[in-house]
Amino acid sequence: MTVKVLIPTPLQKFTNNQATIECAGDNISELIESLETNCPGIKKSLCDEQGTPRRFLNFYVNSEDIRFLEGTETALKDGDEVSIVPAVAGG
Repeated sequence: MTVKVLIPTPLQKFTNNQATIECAGDNISELIESLETNCPGIKKSLCDEQGTPRRFLNFYVNSEDIRFLEGTETALKDGDEVSIVPAVAGG
């Protein structure tokens, strides 16, 4: 199963400057592990010490925020698109 992952510019240093990569996983947790295997060091930027996605990063599966789905247990299927989007703050 292949999932397309959109990588934000600050994390592209882990992906050889590629904005889009393909990985596998049945859910977001497995996808993060697959990303770490393919792009060593990226997981530390994506997750805290407990393996939870960092507060300032949002994960979307086909434009749906995983916080409103099943979180890191959100199921993935072949052809899905996962976007990793840094949170934006301002005033």
